[in-house]
Amino acid sequence: QLYLVESGGGLVQPGGSLRLSCAVSGFTSDYYAMSWFRQAPGNEREGVSCISSRGGSKDYADSVKGRFTISRDNAKNMVYLQMNNLKPEDTAVYYCAAQKTKVCLPSASNIGSWGQGTQVTVSS
Repeated sequence: QLYLVESGGGLVQPGGSLRLSCAVSGFTSDYYAMSWFRQAPGNEREGVSCISSRGGSKDYADSVKGRFTISRDNAKNMVYLQMNNLKPEDTAVYYCAAQKTKVCLPSASNIGSWGQGTQVTVSS
């Protein structure tokens, strides 16, 4: 059984920062690429960022490039998403996800496991 548990969401003002964490259990975390997705009300779930199994490759959605940074600590079985200069349009539920491969693939069909999500609200 694979378990992904997100934390770190909350309410922040525009221009602020949050750091999301994803605790991984049930498998060796360095075996899979890991992703962050988000879903805003009325919108489809979209990929935000992905990191390969050993952290050598990172991908970002155009909307978050230069503001978000994904990282992982395989020794601690943790994945992180540092979010800076947050904008109201970043408001969404953020999901941690484990891919089925060691490398990042863009399709959500390559996701093997999902976390329960954590709410991020950017508002003044």
